[in-house]
Amino acid sequence: MAEMPTVKDTRELTAYRITAEDTVVLCPLTGPVDGSPTSVFFEVWDPLGVQSDNSHPASVEIFFIVQGEGLAQSDEHRVSVSAGDVLVLPATSVHHIQNTSATERLYAVTIMCHDLGSQPQDSPMSGFYELVTAGVPVELDAQAREVFHRNAGRIASFAAAH
Repeated sequence: MAEMPTVKDTRELTAYRITAEDTVVLCPLTGPVDGSPTSVFFEVWDPLGVQSDNSHPASVEIFFIVQGEGLAQSDEHRVSVSAGDVLVLPATSVHHIQNTSATERLYAVTIMCHDLGSQPQDSPMSGFYELVTAGVPVELDAQAREVFHRNAGRIASFAAAH
């Protein structure tokens, strides 16, 4: 018999901060736990939030900016991003994204291609999905859920294309 498809009720998803001090919340939508080699996340940056510099040895990371504006740094390159943009960060690049608004959040859907190649060999984590879900669970608040659901069609179309 064929394998059953996975369907998740987004009202039951858990979001995480990789560390308690992080200013970015990641809500895993799918990944290796579902049999997928690719992980997909809904990400929310606090006002002026920024990720730590990070790199993925064998994984391309793709961001679809859903709402807000930010500044992406990838190695020596800096680019502005805003709603509707697609940002592709090459494997091995050292990168981060900063929300440039002091009052509004930045929202994106993130696709980690080849999740299990996303962490350095010496990492205790097998992939980015595992790194995120080992973090601090937090509530995906009503504002973030509203942005997600209002843009669900655009998010699904983007994820299906990548």
